[in-house]
Amino acid sequence: MYTLYIGNKNYSSWSLRPWMLLKELQIPFDERLVPFDNLSSFETFRSFSPTGLVPCLIDGDETIWESLAIVEYLSEAHPPVWPYNKSARAWARAAAAEMHAGFAHLRQDCPMTVSLRIRLHSISPGLQKDLDRILELWQQGLNRFNGPYLAGNRFTAVDAYFAPVVFRLQTYCFQLPEFAQNYVDRMLCSTAMQTWAQAAQEEPFREPAHEKEIKALGEWLEDRRS
Repeated sequence: MYTLYIGNKNYSSWSLRPWMLLKELQIPFDERLVPFDNLSSFETFRSFSPTGLVPCLIDGDETIWESLAIVEYLSEAHPPVWPYNKSARAWARAAAAEMHAGFAHLRQDCPMTVSLRIRLHSISPGLQKDLDRILELWQQGLNRFNGPYLAGNRFTAVDAYFAPVVFRLQTYCFQLPEFAQNYVDRMLCSTAMQTWAQAAQEEPFREPAHEKEIKALGEWLEDRRS
């Protein structure tokens, strides 16, 4: 059985992606949550991950320490990870890779914090550009492959890659066009997303630097944490 090391569910967008994929595809795995500490998690995480980062997948003697590599590794044994259709698979891989490498303003201006609802003080031009591109990608995938998921009629890795974006759009109370809101609602209704969100609310962990960063971003409307 696979072992997946992840960080705090309230904060760790990178951890969510492979976790969500494994859950949605009903691939058995052992979850190991290692919380971020108040100073540096590097040495703690180095005990299982060569980069000192999460997520990290262990499969017997194999260690896969990078989220997109984890997805590709899983796809070798589990073909449903990617769409079966060649065109949909090519689009999904490109969109997931773009999410993996890009959207720096979204990451910086809207850190993942699943359990809060925040109204931003302002939306920078860079953040607006990122949001516009995400909506363009989503509309393209939904229209081209007929939905209700980004690359067709079932959940695949590209949806897992945008799962943290779905949480961010909810956290920061963005107003969305109907097609995007429908996709967000579908994702948020999934058992995996609800399980992750509930666990995030119940976590006792707080990382002071992250909390301070979030407090400066806007007005806190709601904190659902225990």
